[in-house]
Amino acid sequence: MTIRLGYQIPNFTYPGVPVENLFDTVAAQAREAEAAGFDTVLVMDHFYQLPGINTPDNPMLESYTTLAALAASTSAVQLSTLVTGNTYRNPALTAKTVTTLDVISKGRAILGIGAGWFEREHHDYGFTFGTFGERFERLEEALTIIAPMLRGEEATFDGKWYTARGAMNHPRLRTVPIMLGGAGEQKTFRLAARFADHMNIICDLDDLPRKVAVLRQRCEEIGRDPATLATSFLATGMVGETEQEAKELDATLDDGRRARAFVGTPDRVAEQIQEKILGAGVDGICINLMRNGHRPGVVTMVGEALRPLVTA
Repeated sequence: MTIRLGYQIPNFTYPGVPVENLFDTVAAQAREAEAAGFDTVLVMDHFYQLPGINTPDNPMLESYTTLAALAASTSAVQLSTLVTGNTYRNPALTAKTVTTLDVISKGRAILGIGAGWFEREHHDYGFTFGTFGERFERLEEALTIIAPMLRGEEATFDGKWYTARGAMNHPRLRTVPIMLGGAGEQKTFRLAARFADHMNIICDLDDLPRKVAVLRQRCEEIGRDPATLATSFLATGMVGETEQEAKELDATLDDGRRARAFVGTPDRVAEQIQEKILGAGVDGICINLMRNGHRPGVVTMVGEALRPLVTA
């Protein structure tokens, strides 16, 4: 399993689209991405819209319900969250959920997972948030339960945060691959080296070369060949048919996201991605088009420009 060209859908606010047609717009993007050569479609695991994209009361679909529906609307793309918030679900339930998605999709699911970070969602929904360190303790314990369940083994574990007593996971087609998402050099990268098949790096572009080097180091520290841990980078695309259109899209972007965004025509964005992401030693790209990806033809336009970068 790897992700060479992923399309992330983080925004469900589509002007002029009524709620009853909202998922149709999501599914149309997924089908367009599949036809354009994207190998993976990803959604966020959140309950509120995120700061910098829109206000919290804007539409946000529950991730695994959405992915299951996308499994019926597509036939080839891999399906994943970027990434599942570990704090939102019991780990055995997470393993069961993603395995069911894999069965429904005939072997196309990926478990993207991370420690969780959006405190307001935890507060409002009644989930325990805890400290930064506690959330990573919980993630490590969760992966200790999830990984064997994805392999079809019974999971038994008695930890500080989670317990499993011979938890079984049937039916299943295969071992669902695990992807971690984040940028933490001390905690996330060490867990990725131990448990993951894929690491999606989420950081500012200027930090990327160092992140790649540290991730390789974490693999080497436990005797793992770094080449066995595939990588991708989450990018935001402000892509227009003209430079002027791209600049207008960029003007709507939150400053905090600009350090990992690419602005310009499709060809210009492809040049930047080749230089700054693939040139830094990352294997693949996950891109979102949060402002205009729902417009028919935009995903195709971007896919046609990016696909040659990862299929050579």
